[in-house]
Amino acid sequence: MLAGRRVLLGVTGGIAAYKTALLARSLTAEGALVTTILTESATRFVGPDTFAGLTGRPVHTSLWERPGEVLHVRLAHETDVAVIAPATANVLAALATGLAGDLLTATMLEYDGPIVLAPAMHTGMWSHPATRRNVATLRDRGAVFVGPVDGPLAHGDAGMGRLAEPDAILAAVTAAAAPPDRSLEGRRVLVAAGPTHEPLDPVRFLGNRSTGRMGVEVAEQALARGAAVTLVLGPDTVPPPSAATVVRVGTAEEMRDAVLTAAVDADAVVMAAAVADFRPKAVADSKLKKELGVPDLVLEPTPDILAELGAHRRPGQVLVGLGADTNEAAVLAADGADLPLRTWTKSELAAALCDRIAALLGPGSS
Repeated sequence: MLAGRRVLLGVTGGIAAYKTALLARSLTAEGALVTTILTESATRFVGPDTFAGLTGRPVHTSLWERPGEVLHVRLAHETDVAVIAPATANVLAALATGLAGDLLTATMLEYDGPIVLAPAMHTGMWSHPATRRNVATLRDRGAVFVGPVDGPLAHGDAGMGRLAEPDAILAAVTAAAAPPDRSLEGRRVLVAAGPTHEPLDPVRFLGNRSTGRMGVEVAEQALARGAAVTLVLGPDTVPPPSAATVVRVGTAEEMRDAVLTAAVDADAVVMAAAVADFRPKAVADSKLKKELGVPDLVLEPTPDILAELGAHRRPGQVLVGLGADTNEAAVLAADGADLPLRTWTKSELAAALCDRIAALLGPGSS
């Protein structure tokens, strides 16, 4: 797939830059013609000679290295697919706002092809509202994100923000370089994602730590394949793609109503939401006071949305239920065409689900 494809590899300043050398080697092994740009900060972690040796091609570090030549324009026009790994918070901000303060960002501002971004940073930086807005902006422009993932970080820390593994980034670059997949053109896909919050009183609730990321990945995959996507999304989630029709909900009852309404016209329904199993039977009218002691909390089950969807499923409608909080998953199909239990990235699992949905639905109408 990558043989003869011109890949621009951007490397920015983070300790994870050493992994990008492995990515450069893998891209080259797949037959890609890899041109590397290192930012000034990146050279504090890895050197140009490393990437020149792995790719057999020149490495660039400055707008000013070739006087008389508009280097960033040439590089942009000679690129089939671009990948930045690691992509720091700084470069995400620059790309989102159109800054062009160095060779990499100037090249990206001129470049108009597919781009893969593999973020790496500390958890606080990744979860900061500014970074989340920048990520949402870049997603809306068509950028493909790989990771970050949860794991060890620099200086002994751990959490969300670790660079995705080189194999996952390679797979994303390969997919970005392929001809567009429009297998869901004309189809309507409904995705439910994120947690629900079941109120105890006006300020407290029962909830969970779901970010909605799995469902957002499915929505992005379906949108990229031409589907019209409705995304029913719980509170406190990752930014949704703006191309989707987003319905915000809070409780399991609200999610049930929104999902059953949207499912009437949907060709495929993907339940990736972490719906609370129980809710308080009675909700206090005012904040529960600590000095009044521990309240007696009586719970009742929430609606089983997936069961109701199954009961109302139309002939030909595809229904997908996701019940795992981890990336250890198997795909079980009614026709017996199962995919065995394995470890997936969320983007890989989303792609596999959309592949199966497209195959079950068959060609749509544009």
